Amino acid sequence: MSTRSSASQADIAAAAAILERLNVTADDLISAATNPSVVVPTFADYAQRVYAAMPPTRTRDNYRSYWNKIAALWPHRRLDEPTASELAELVNQIRQHRVVRRSDRGGQGVARAAVDALRCLYRHAVRDRLIDAANNPTLELDRSAPPRPNRRALPDTLLAEIYRVTEQGPDPELHHVLIRLHVETACRRGGVLALRPQDLDTGECSIRLREKGGTERWQPISPTLMTALQHLDNQRRPAPIDIPSRARNGRPISRDASQRLLRYRNGHPITRGCYDGLWRRIRTEIPAADTLGISTHWLRHTTLKWVERNFGVSVAKAYAGHADIHSHGATYIYTRAEIEEVAQALSWLTGERHPLAPPADYATDPPHRAWAA
Repeated sequence: MSTRSSASQADIAAAAAILERLNVTADDLISAATNPSVVVPTFADYAQRVYAAMPPTRTRDNYRSYWNKIAALWPHRRLDEPTASELAELVNQIRQHRVVRRSDRGGQGVARAAVDALRCLYRHAVRDRLIDAANNPTLELDRSAPPRPNRRALPDTLLAEIYRVTEQGPDPELHHVLIRLHVETACRRGGVLALRPQDLDTGECSIRLREKGGTERWQPISPTLMTALQHLDNQRRPAPIDIPSRARNGRPISRDASQRLLRYRNGHPITRGCYDGLWRRIRTEIPAADTLGISTHWLRHTTLKWVERNFGVSVAKAYAGHADIHSHGATYIYTRAEIEEVAQALSWLTGERHPLAPPADYATDPPHRAWAA
């Protein structure tokens, strides 16, 4: 059995100086000894791997746009190389080179999204045992609270002007239905784009909304809106043999998009570009809308504020489709609103009796709001 004498303080100091000069830590030596075969990939390579492993959501696509920026700035760097300070500098670079839009608020949202994208990569790297959880540099990144949004409920006169513009555009039938869908349901844009013909329940006058986070719910709509949706579907849905495989720009139409309920006159499924063009025209023709930078989400604010003021927080929360985990306590489990209460709020909003709502004179009694029609 061999014996080994203890290292002197001078030897330890010399070894520490060499490690510092090589930018190697004791943890690096331990990790190399315990995981000698681990090869840490570059940001570009690992981002592709993580993208393929994630479910196909808007979040994944949003992260990918930031991963592409990171790969362009650091084409050959490995995940275990940068320090927290270097990552913070990287986030600042992405923020400084952002596309400045009319809604820009100093790039805070860009910085937060870049930090989220980095943290997603490193969470996967920790799970894959490519790096140690204690050495995750993204935990030190500052993710400041988002600024208070400037969106608010629209006045009745401005919403009436928006409806007027939709009725005078190139496709008034489609555009009017789009605005009314968002006003009646307070849904997000993704919920409308995900609608399929089988998501219409004519018996209970409801639509199935599939929105962010994989959430799914049935949302009541007015009989008038249900009739309009069915009419659009009957008029514009092509026969199976005529379903287009490519959009007008030549890009292939995905399987999900080919199943969409709402379509242009030529039978092609609508895209986010339909919204972009609609709001561009609205902001061009309505100076107040242009000044505020109004978008689809303002309609959600408008409806939910009205529902909360007239029917309370529980009904507004159910109307919005917010998950139970957002509740301030377990009490919400026992007091959450049911679909019948949402239907009643909708009936007061539109002035139309809904099949799930209790009998009442919704067309004349308050708090009916004419702007929902």
